[in-house]
Amino acid sequence: MSSTRIDADTLRRLPKAVLHDHLDGGLRPATVVELAETVGHTLPTTDPDELAAWYFDAANSGDLVRYIATFEHTLAVLQNREGLLRAAEEYVLDLAADGVVYGEVRYAPELNTNGDLTMSEVVETVQEGLAAGMAKAAAAGTPVQVRTLLCGMRMFDRVGEAADLAVAFRDAGVVGFDIAGAEDGFPPADHLAAFEHLRRESVPFTIHAGEAHGLPSIHQALQVCGAQRIGHGVRITEDIVDGKLGRLAGWVRDRRIALEMCPTSNLQTGAATSIAGHPITALKDLGFRVTLNTDNRLVSGTTMTREMSLLVEEAGWTVEDLRTVTVNALKSAFIPYDERKALIEDVVLPGYASAL
Repeated sequence: MSSTRIDADTLRRLPKAVLHDHLDGGLRPATVVELAETVGHTLPTTDPDELAAWYFDAANSGDLVRYIATFEHTLAVLQNREGLLRAAEEYVLDLAADGVVYGEVRYAPELNTNGDLTMSEVVETVQEGLAAGMAKAAAAGTPVQVRTLLCGMRMFDRVGEAADLAVAFRDAGVVGFDIAGAEDGFPPADHLAAFEHLRRESVPFTIHAGEAHGLPSIHQALQVCGAQRIGHGVRITEDIVDGKLGRLAGWVRDRRIALEMCPTSNLQTGAATSIAGHPITALKDLGFRVTLNTDNRLVSGTTMTREMSLLVEEAGWTVEDLRTVTVNALKSAFIPYDERKALIEDVVLPGYASAL
């Protein structure tokens, strides 16, 4: 099937996998409005459509720091049990409606403790909401598996606590760890003790790197901290000249280290200049294990279906290309091998075969 024949309904129905998506960046606009009224938080507007547009416009600044600042309003409504339960349940249902069959949701529990909840209680509440969402999705005939990555905020001092929680909840739906927040000026190695602890406990982790900061950030994440995946990683292209890979780029490709790429988000933060020229296509063609992700669905005004559609329309992607990045994501998911294999063989490959 050629790229020009992939219609919108086919794209929506294709089975998808997302590894890089933030809970606090994916709320429904109407939910933000309703929860804000409950907690007395003032929003830029109380019209859901206008609020969605405000988020999208505010995020299109080309600046990662300003992009992150849009989270003030979503985090304000996620400081109590009610808000977290609803956000987590709706998160799952929205993925299911978008054709996602496996997702890893990430968030930093320290950012949800401005109310009465402890970090541990935040994790328990989110897991409860995710379970409720998965039960409803399964009952509706659109099953989706959602697992959790806990984040530490790299510019603050509670990364170790978040890592401890990832270990404590690893048998309760938490499958890995990440550090998030402003990348430039806050190198991964600042939190080496946390990563060493996770390695000792056999908890996998990814690291945001190669977005706002370049090759040194990716090198530290992999070679110093030991990350199994890289969040974004678009600037690995700085180690590729005329199709020839440098040592770091070669390491990433040859060891099948997944790159969690988020095209729309990268345009908003200035890490890429267009969908057509986004590094995901060139890296895919060079044999890197690229994966396609949404990052923050509310802030970027996007879905997995939309990300796929943009690549089809503007970068010439085919159904085979979409299948490749979906399989890539499942191969690098932080769940056991037999679960990954079953999703690929029983769900993804049959789903794509019907579209070819």
